[in-house]
Formats: sequence, C-alpha cells, structure tokens
Amino acid sequence: MADFISKFQLNFIDGNRWKMLLSGLGVTLEVTFLAVILGIVMGFLVAIVRSAHDKTGKLVILNAIAKIYTTVVRGTPSLVQLLIIYYVVFASVDISKVFVAVIAFGLNSGAYVSEIVRSGIMSTDEGQFEAGRSLGFSYTKTMWYIVLPQAFKAVLPALGNEFITLLKETSISGYIALNDLTKAGDVIRSRTFDAFMPLIAVALIYLFLVFIFTKLLGVLEGRLRKSEQ
Repeated sequence: MADFISKFQLNFIDGNRWKMLLSGLGVTLEVTFLAVILGIVMGFLVAIVRSAHDKTGKLVILNAIAKIYTTVVRGTPSLVQLLIIYYVVFASVDISKVFVAVIAFGLNSGAYVSEIVRSGIMSTDEGQFEAGRSLGFSYTKTMWYIVLPQAFKAVLPALGNEFITLLKETSISGYIALNDLTKAGDVIRSRTFDAFMPLIAVALIYLFLVFIFTKLLGVLEGRLRKSEQ
C-alpha cells in the first residue's frame, strides 16, 4: 500500500502532474465534440447524395465523388489520414493542431456516419416516400420532414457507437504533438519512468467517459422510444 501511495504521489501529485491529465482531457473532449459535429454534417450530406442517386438515378457526379470519399477514408488507417492532413495538406500553414485533428477525425467519422445514415434511409419503407409525394411534398421536403427523422431514430444506436469509437480514436492525436489525454499520460511516464500508473489512469478516464456517454445515449434512446408510443 505504501508503495502504491508513493507511486501515486510521484506520478500525479509531485509537480502537479494531475493537471496534465486534466488539460489533456479537455483537449480530447474538444477534438471529439467538434469532430462529431463535422462528421455528422458530412455524413448526412453524403448519405443524402448517395441515397438520392440510388432512388432517382440523379446526382451522378456528386455520387461518384461521395463514393470515392467513403472508399478512401474507410480503406485507410486513421493515423495515416491524420499525418497526411497535418504534414501534407497543412504543411506550409501555421494552424492550430486542434483544428487539424478536428478536420482529420471529422472527415474520417463522416465516411462512417454516411454509411450508417444511408442504411437508415434505404431501410425506410418506400411507402413513406409515396406518402410524402401524395401530400404534395417535393423529394427534398419528403426526405427532410418524413424520411430523415425516422432514419435518425433507427440508426441512433449505431451513431452512438461511432461517437464512442471516435472518442477513443482521438488517442492518436499525440502523433502530431497535440497534448491530448493519451499524450499527457505519455509525458508523465517519460518524467517518472513509471509506465503502469499513468497508462492505467488514462485507460480508466477513457473507460469512465465511455460509461457516461453510453448511459446518456441509453437515456436518449429511451426518450425517443417513448415519443413514438
């Protein structure tokens, strides 16, 4: 017990190293939430384009671009995408590392969100489209007011899983020298030469975050189910 206390003090109390974890947690949450917003926007736009092409045969060029985007992003590692955006796309630009991480993770998430949302749209009963048309709605209004709300409810659990996956994927942000939660644990390890306690602390924080967000998503799903009844 004494050894545990001494190691705890060495890793987190001495030099106020716990503040590194707190600061890193803030960066991780900032990147995650901003990337989620970008990913949802990108994902819904791409899903609408692809599903519109599947149903009407229109938007051929946009559909081709969307397919290339989803194929490339889903077929390459997140780390490679992050490094390309940082060292190639923004190589000569003095720009925030947080912004770079948000762009990289947002674009990555958008590709997966698009396929999740598209599956929800395509699984919506065709009668819903016909009902919208019979009410005088255009295809766009039918999609916006009738189909997308139903598709969103259907794919919410999958979107929640994508959010949790994205939260954990941001742990590679340290490769562009962004001081996120994982990087903070690595810095502490390099100063105390103790790998166990900093890494366990980081893992427990991620586990706690996933637990909290899973509970919140469960509450949201429950409310949506009640609203349908």
